[in-house]
Amino acid sequence: CRAWTAAARNSPAGRVPEAFALNVDFAPTFLDLAGLPVPADMQGRSLVPILKGEDNPSGWRQSLYYRYYHDPGHHNTRAHYGVRTRTHKLLHYWKSDEWELFDLRADPDEQRNLAGDPAHRATLKSMQAELARLKREARDDDQFASEQPGGPGVDGNFTIHGEIGTRTVAEAIAASDHNPHR
Repeated sequence: CRAWTAAARNSPAGRVPEAFALNVDFAPTFLDLAGLPVPADMQGRSLVPILKGEDNPSGWRQSLYYRYYHDPGHHNTRAHYGVRTRTHKLLHYWKSDEWELFDLRADPDEQRNLAGDPAHRATLKSMQAELARLKREARDDDQFASEQPGGPGVDGNFTIHGEIGTRTVAEAIAASDHNPHR
C-alpha cells in the first residue's frame, strides 16, 4: 500500500514508539490510509499519527485490555483476561477466580505475583478498576467465555458449527450471521 509506505517513510529511523497498539487498530489504520472514514462503532484507532512520528497522540490509550480464551490451548496457558499499563500487568483467571499482579519496572520477567501482598492492595484495586473499565469499553460481557470448544485438537472441534468449505469473500459475507441482508 503506497499510503502505508509513505507514512512509514515519514517515521524517524530507529524510533520505537511508546504508544500501545492493538490488532483492532489495523482496520482503522488501513481505512485512514485509504482516505476513508472510520466507522464510529469500530474498535481501535488509526496508527497513522504514530507512523508519522507522534509519540503520544492526543487521547491515546494508556493501558490495554486483552482476553485469552483457549484453555489450556497449544501454549498450555489457562483462559484469562488482563490489563497492562507501562508499569503494571494484572491477569484474572476467571474459571478459578485467581489474580496475578506484576510490577513491570521492578520485575520485568513477571516472577513475583503481588496480588496477595497487602503492600500492593491499592495498586491491585486500581488495576482491577481499570480492567473493568476496559472490559466494558471493549463490550466484553463474557459472551464467549462459556463457549469452550470440545473434541479433537487443541482448539477444539469447530465442525459443530457446520462445514465451512471454500467460499469467496462475497459468499462468506452472505452466509455470515452478521449479514444485514439475510
